[in-house]
Amino acid sequence: MKISKGTRITIFIVLMLVIDQTMKLLVKTNMSLGESISVFGNWFYLLFIENNGMAFGMQFGGQIGKLALSLLRVVLIVLIAIYLHRLLKRDDTPAGVLYGLAAILCGAAGNMIDCMFYGIIFDYAPFMFGKVVDMLYFPIIDTDLPAGFPVWGGRHIVFFRPIFNFADSCITCGAIYLILFKWRFFAKEDNWK
Repeated sequence: MKISKGTRITIFIVLMLVIDQTMKLLVKTNMSLGESISVFGNWFYLLFIENNGMAFGMQFGGQIGKLALSLLRVVLIVLIAIYLHRLLKRDDTPAGVLYGLAAILCGAAGNMIDCMFYGIIFDYAPFMFGKVVDMLYFPIIDTDLPAGFPVWGGRHIVFFRPIFNFADSCITCGAIYLILFKWRFFAKEDNWK
């Protein structure tokens, strides 16, 4: 039995969403806010925080800004889904384009699920005002550094300070993949119709 492109992409999106939501729910229900667990020395931690705004914790104008951001996310998710659906109907769409867009879509949807429902599920905010659960932290710093490693202002360099989640990774990896390897597809004007 041959599985269609649409079915494969749907399975991919559902699988990525299940991984994302499982990780978030496990962290949310088994860790305290601010708690960290070393996974790989000083290189990788699970550090439970909640993100009230956009990427890297930026916020957008209080409650009205939060609602506007949530509504914008919903619109973008719908537009990406419509575009992906159109590309699925074409025989000449490369699989990489479909998976790259699907990764971005599932990452955006995963974070939107947090905003829409976590406030209600965990009884701290109304619909659309929940916080995004972040937990992946790769500081790559501190005690295991060799002598002479750069220190500025009395502190070691932190390689990557942001704390993020699996959905963020899906968005980033999908976007980078499309930009680096599939830009020629998007450069053709008829691929935007």
